[in-house]
Amino acid sequence: MKRTFSISTQATSAHELVSSLQKRFVAGLEKLSQSHHDAHTFAPVEWLRDEGFHGGGVRYEASESSIYGRGSVNVSQIHYDDKPEKKLGSATAISTIIHPKHPLAPSVHIHISWTEMKSGQGYWRMMADLNPSNENEDHKIQFFAGMQAAAPAQFEEAKAQGDRYFYIPALKRHRGVAHFYLENYHTGDADADYLLAKSVGEAAIDTYLDILTRALDNPAKANETQCAAQLAYHTLYFFQVLTLDRGTTTGLLIHNQNDVGIMGSLPACVDKDLLTSWVARMKKPQDQLLQGLIDVLPAGSPCLVDEAAKQKLATVVRNHYTTHSEAIAMQASGDTVPSTVQNHS
Repeated sequence: MKRTFSISTQATSAHELVSSLQKRFVAGLEKLSQSHHDAHTFAPVEWLRDEGFHGGGVRYEASESSIYGRGSVNVSQIHYDDKPEKKLGSATAISTIIHPKHPLAPSVHIHISWTEMKSGQGYWRMMADLNPSNENEDHKIQFFAGMQAAAPAQFEEAKAQGDRYFYIPALKRHRGVAHFYLENYHTGDADADYLLAKSVGEAAIDTYLDILTRALDNPAKANETQCAAQLAYHTLYFFQVLTLDRGTTTGLLIHNQNDVGIMGSLPACVDKDLLTSWVARMKKPQDQLLQGLIDVLPAGSPCLVDEAAKQKLATVVRNHYTTHSEAIAMQASGDTVPSTVQNHS
């Protein structure tokens, strides 16, 4: 069975947009690889929702190379055109994370999505955040400047929403240094909203590619302290994604047909001992969630977060929120809380 697509005109336009962003980003990342004489390419992996009857997606994955430690550029579209009982018509998204190998090159997360109800009403979700393990003020300023140029009228609100969403209460700090987040965005002008999503997506991609190119063209040799900071930050990233990120959790609760893809944002290695030290800081029942995640990681510290580990981690998250549905309210929010799981019900 081939993957099918939504019959909605707006969903079709959204899929064309996120597919163009995927192509733009992958091409830029591969061009950077070639300029550094790295033969690595991003390999496409297709997944199907209900054997393709309700859509699916294609992600471009980067395995470890001389430049990239981990990376995923995923585009998906889920639709329920044949299910009149569903409130949701379709959900179309690009979600990408790049973790460079060099400790002085920052990671990035970008998400642009269009959610459309059967009523025809819909909204955009736009996220972009810069995630350095070793902070560089120039990179932060450049990233913010790129996002402000793309969305001057929305920038301050998006920055405030991002700061709320990416705050980690248990650790009293943020994930990342530059946050842009617009949740449930719709103004009534569909064309203007589409153009904003396009502008935000292209700016986030192009700004990050420039930052990454500059970081890698003249790389300083990372010292032991900077390498340790990278492992600690990747551990924090893992912690935030699996205990606070609503997008990851809702994706796992809705279906189990793309667990590895949903877990594509996880870094290659984490410090298991550091994770263990944070269990006591967690409120109940989230302490059980973190301990469960630690228990299924490979032995040793640091430990490799490979495909087998991702499958086990996905099962832990899914089982935890099935047992403790009230704990979803403890997850991050920027301004409004999306009703993603209910929409798919």
